[in-house]
Amino acid sequence: MSDCVFCQIVEGQAPASVVFSDGTVMAIMDIAPIVPGHLLVFPKRHAQLLAELQPGEGAACWVIAETMARALRGSGLRVEGVNLFVADGEAAFQDVPHFHIHVIPRHAGDGFSLSFPESYGQPVERTALDDAAARIRSGLGA
Repeated sequence: MSDCVFCQIVEGQAPASVVFSDGTVMAIMDIAPIVPGHLLVFPKRHAQLLAELQPGEGAACWVIAETMARALRGSGLRVEGVNLFVADGEAAFQDVPHFHIHVIPRHAGDGFSLSFPESYGQPVERTALDDAAARIRSGLGA
């Protein structure tokens, strides 16, 4: 897609600091990193959402995300932990309309956090969980 920055990077039409590239997946440095070493892993073929990936593309991305996490730990950058994060859709804070996995090195006091609603951690009635499970199972055939 001509207006997708990740597709432009894949085509060599936009600059990027490439860490990894093969026939399916690319890993680049995030241009506006949360912390030094913040990487993005994405399929070369355009797919905006996780549900639009072709069989195997998601698995390939996760394998490379795992490889990048291991590489971060051996890089000499400050890495006490690693977050893997996917924002799948605008409501989930996806800001680039091309599926990607953030690989974010973490350390104490790095300033990054996820905030949870007040209800987080409160048990939910089993009937509500069973209902949600049934609805999700029905979506497996979709």
